[in-house]
Amino acid sequence: MRKNIVAGNWKMNNTLQEGIVLARELQKTLEEKTLKCEVVICVPFIHLASVVAEVKTVIVGAENLADKSSGAYTGEVSAAMIASTGAKYVIVGHSERRTYYGETNAVLKEKVLLALANGLIPIFCVGEVLAEREANKQKDVVSTQISESLFDLPTEDFRKIVLAYEPVWAIGTGKTATSEQAQEIHAFIRKTIAERYGSAVADSISILYGGSCNAGNAGELFAKPDVDGGLIGGASLSVDKFLPIVEAF
Repeated sequence: MRKNIVAGNWKMNNTLQEGIVLARELQKTLEEKTLKCEVVICVPFIHLASVVAEVKTVIVGAENLADKSSGAYTGEVSAAMIASTGAKYVIVGHSERRTYYGETNAVLKEKVLLALANGLIPIFCVGEVLAEREANKQKDVVSTQISESLFDLPTEDFRKIVLAYEPVWAIGTGKTATSEQAQEIHAFIRKTIAERYGSAVADSISILYGGSCNAGNAGELFAKPDVDGGLIGGASLSVDKFLPIVEAF
């Protein structure tokens, strides 16, 4: 059985002190619940070690990593550094990294390899922008992102990947893909994986929805057969907003 996962992505929000308070509040709230999904919070680099020390029910991840293992790369943070904090997950290829920082499929391939080599679970993001959706190219875009960055992995490594589908046109815009649109692409992603690695592997991979998932639509989205959870942005910055998404399973 593949995992149900709700992963928060704090992005560039919260001071260290604010992050510790939020992590403590989330831990206290969730430890009193019977959870039907794995709960992950991906936090800024400077928060990692401190937040890991505050949580048990929640699993901690990073929001990004360098595409080099070590060396003279001022300001970068390596997979080994992330792993040394006790973090278990790392987001790779978020649409903001692709769009604002020009991260290519080739760069992301290196990041995935480094994450896996250091025992981290990549949450690998794919998705189309509005112009690509309007041109009905979303499947071409997603299949290229997956194949160019992931399809050279041996089966045992590919099984460790979590995928997240981000319809970029639905992030922070107030627009949301319908549950049917989400299911269509999630099913297509699973089919694409099955064609490369077989149906058993495809059926074992968790695929998260990452397009403005909130308390109002989480239940409908998570009920779809190929939607295994969510990658949550703004709503993960508030326990009151994040908790109903976790409880949607």
